[in-house]
Formats: sequence, structure tokens, C-alpha cells
Amino acid sequence: MLNVIINGKTVEAEKGATILDVANEHGFKIPTLCHLNLHDMDYCNHPVACRVCMVEVDEGRGPILKPACDTYVSDGMKIETDSIKAITARRTVIELMLSNHPDDCLYCTRSTNCDLQNLAHTMGVRENRFQGKKSALGKDRSSKSIVKDLDKCVLCRRCESICSEVQTVNVYSPVHRGFDTVIGTAFQDSLHDTPCTFCGQCVSVCPTGALTEVSHVDRVWNKINDSETITIVQTAPAVRVAIAEEFGEAPGTISTGKMVAALKRMGFGYVFDTNWGADLTIMEEANEVVERLNKGTLPILTSCCPGWINFIEYQFPKLIDVPSTCKSPHEMQGAITKSYFAKKLNIDPEKIFVVSIMPCVAKKYEASREELSVDGLQDVDAVLTTRELAEMIKEAGINYVGLEEEEYDHPLGESTGAAAIFGATGGVLEAALRTAQGWLTDDKATNIDFKDVRGLEGIKEATIKINDLELKVAAASGLGNARKLLEKIESGENEYHVIEIMACPGGCVAGGGQPYNHGDRTIIEKRMKALYEIDSHKTLRESHKNPDIIKIYDEFLGKPGDHLSHKLLHTHYFNKTDIVK
Repeated sequence: MLNVIINGKTVEAEKGATILDVANEHGFKIPTLCHLNLHDMDYCNHPVACRVCMVEVDEGRGPILKPACDTYVSDGMKIETDSIKAITARRTVIELMLSNHPDDCLYCTRSTNCDLQNLAHTMGVRENRFQGKKSALGKDRSSKSIVKDLDKCVLCRRCESICSEVQTVNVYSPVHRGFDTVIGTAFQDSLHDTPCTFCGQCVSVCPTGALTEVSHVDRVWNKINDSETITIVQTAPAVRVAIAEEFGEAPGTISTGKMVAALKRMGFGYVFDTNWGADLTIMEEANEVVERLNKGTLPILTSCCPGWINFIEYQFPKLIDVPSTCKSPHEMQGAITKSYFAKKLNIDPEKIFVVSIMPCVAKKYEASREELSVDGLQDVDAVLTTRELAEMIKEAGINYVGLEEEEYDHPLGESTGAAAIFGATGGVLEAALRTAQGWLTDDKATNIDFKDVRGLEGIKEATIKINDLELKVAAASGLGNARKLLEKIESGENEYHVIEIMACPGGCVAGGGQPYNHGDRTIIEKRMKALYEIDSHKTLRESHKNPDIIKIYDEFLGKPGDHLSHKLLHTHYFNKTDIVK
């Protein structure tokens, strides 16, 4: 341990710690912009790109300004975090950034939730002394999920860090030099023409409006108010434990009933639960697991996450036949809504407009995929992120916190605890194991909690014993961890029976469409804990015991894996390496 003096106070510091680390530990606030602690807390980017965290440092040769995020403490070091010299330097840096920034804060998607805007307010920047150069690079709207606006980029390189170091997709990097530098793609290609998986982690860490989701808000409002259209909305598991944060509630607050009430107030014709679709997914996926066990064609990888599916299509085309052919839960639910439900109510499927509320921006791209349609109709017509739904609720003037709780509509609203945990890493795998175990043991097993696959670890492995069968399973969250796992599978180094992969570190609770959390692990943990709380309080906790799921097979689908199930609930994937080339 070292002795360091901060603002005249002697504190202990661990050797190898940065000034920012030590200051945070002892309650000294230093503003930052480019610095980011990412979800797994094992990686911390050090681009030293913005210089917002400047402090005055004296190591015996007189005070000089240094960036706190990348200056390591030494014994006896004197640090001034609030000297006039440090404060003036920070303010000047922010002014210089603003001098090149567009003057459209009022219309920006990130207005009032922008790190640069907040820093300017905190640092007392009320006017700018500098005349900068306003660029006019325009927006890249080629992607179905992400809008890239280089005019608002402040070169913090957060997107590059998370895309390259954590997700290992390597879409973003600095392009050009000097004043012409931008954070762009190779050859300045549009996002659509890169290996971008649309996971949205770059959106979640961008401090300004340089990266935002493609908005479906106006389309949805128009359809809600169209008397010729029946608008049906469904909500994903992870949304109900995060949306309350947008209205000042604590992270992890479970607000399922209030969310349903808000959606009904907004004018949706029917409000369904994607958890029902998750239970349906488990029926098909667990059936596929059992079939592949009998055939010996393993491993099987879960296919609920569209960002991960994009990843394997681009990065591991030799393994393209390994993932389950099951559509994701909201796509299955959309297909059933436009077939079974439409028939039940004698509604023309073409008049139904299905909206999915998702914690994910990749779902926007997924909903547009041609192969996720039946008889020429897309399973899902629009996708709203958790953030977009909150925006619409506020726009409608609804007092969210004061709402009385309401129930989902039926018959696509009943769900089990297994469906709730889809929103956490390891949850899909655990849900599939519960049903596979139930089928293989005739529901005689007493333990349905597979806790070895829970938690925020990047890769979790376990051996699950069912009768005389030992299932080797694994769960990975974050595409960098997925790459490690897939490389070992491709080389034959590791063998598994069932694998779950989620593109976002921590799973859907930390999705690219959730309320901004700046990589705060405690927030993600609270959301995850809330999902397991929902699961533990459910009377039914195994998907195959959901009476509404049993009913749809009896009335409509037949058996899991039958012809109609394959038509409506299964899909196929592509080798996309040629697209990039």
C-alpha cells in the first residue's frame, strides 16, 4: 500500500491504482467522459481521449496537470482534484468539445440524458469562448437498428472499446488524422455493410447522440390511432424490471402490472406477455434438445438472441447449423398472434400490427428479416426499446408511478417462472433444462433450480445429471466470451450438449435498449435478482406446465416439432461472410 495525499488528506492506495481509482474509493469526485467501467468490471478502457479528468499532480518536482484515469499513483504523491488550474483545464476541454458540437441539443434524442450536456452544466459552462468548426458529415441510417451521427461524436472511443475489446466485433476505429479524425467503420462503409451484430452495446455507452436506436415511435403512434388497424403489443421479460428506472424508481423494481396498465392507457388493442412466447420457445427448443440427444447431433446452441445469431452468421459460418432453429420468443408470439389468435377472433391477419417492447436494439433488425415471416406477413411489425416505451408514456402524460396494476390479456398472457428468467444470462438454458428434465424423468425430479448457470460470470459451465445422463452445459454472455467458447468448440477442445449465448454482457437485463446505466454492475445485478424473484413467486415454474401452452398444442399446433410448429415457429440462418467481402 502507498500513502497518497488528495486535497490535503492522506489516504492509502494500492500499488498499480490510478488517481481516478483512488479518488473514487475515498469519495473525491473527478468528472470523466471517455473513461468507462464496463459490465464485467474486469475491463476498464483507457483511451485518455477526452482529458476531462485533469487533476494537478506533484511528485516532488512541482505541480503539473495529468489525466486522472491514466496516471498511476506513487508513494507520497500530492493530488489536487479541485484546484483552479484543474477546474479551468476541464472547463476549457468541455468548451472546445462544444465548439465543434451541433447546436441542436433541444432536438437531440439524448437531450437531458447526455453526458456532455450534463458535464457542461456541472462545470458551469454557460457560454462558449471558442468558434469551432461545425462538421456536416450527416447520419448513417442504413442499419435497421442503429443510427450513427458523426457530427455528434466527441471522439471518446467508448464505442470502439466495447465493440473491439468486449464484443470482439471490431466495427469502430479512428479514421483520418488531426481535426479530420472521426470514429468510423473500415473504409467508412455504412453499418449495414459491416459485420455489426446490432447488439447495441455501443449505443448504451455512447455519451452523446452520436449512436442511437432507429426509432419506431412515430410508426407505432400512427398505428395505435388508425381505426383500421388492430395494434397488439407484447413485452419482454427484462423490460418489466428496468422501465421503472425511467420514472425515478430504484433499479430492479418489478413493475409488470403498471407497465401493462400504461400500455392499455396508450391505446393498444391487446397487451400480451412475451413470457408466454418464451414458454412456447422452451417447448420447441427442449424438444430439439431431446431429439438431438437421441440422434447424437450436438451441441445445440440457443437462438433467442438476434445479436448473437448475427455474430455466428458473420464470424463462425462453419457452425451455422449448430444453433437451434427456433425463432426467438417475440417472433414466435408474433407468428401465433397472426395465425392462432387471428383465427380465434376471426380477424384478418393483415389488419394486425404487432409491436414488441424489447430491451434490445438488435430486435429491430431481427423483426425485418424476410425469413421471420409467414405467408408474406412479418411476424413482428415494429420494435420499441425500453427507453422508447418510457418516452411514449411520458409523451402521453401518463403518471406511471401512480398507475393501478393491470393484468395481461389472454390467451397469450399466462407464463411460468421459467419464462421470466429469459432476461438474465443463463436463464434460457435453465428454462430448457427444467423442461428437458421434466420430460426425461416424467416430472419426478424435485430440483428445478440449476444455479450453476446463474450469475454475471462471462462463461459458466456445469454438468447436469438427469437420470443416467450427464449433460455438459455452458452459458456465455458478451460476444467476446462467445468467441472464446466457439473457438474451443470449432477446434474440438471442448464438447458440450447445450450452450446458451447472449450478446450483451449479463444478458437482456443489460441490453442495448435498456435505460442507460453506464456499465454499473450493481444495477444489472438488481435487475437480474428481480427476474429470479418473479420466478420464485410463480406457482408454475416449468414451461411445459403452462396450461395456455398445453392448450395451443391441443387446439392448434399438435406436438412440439410437428409440421405446423416448424412452419410458424422455426427458421434458418445464413453465411454472411460473403456480404462483408
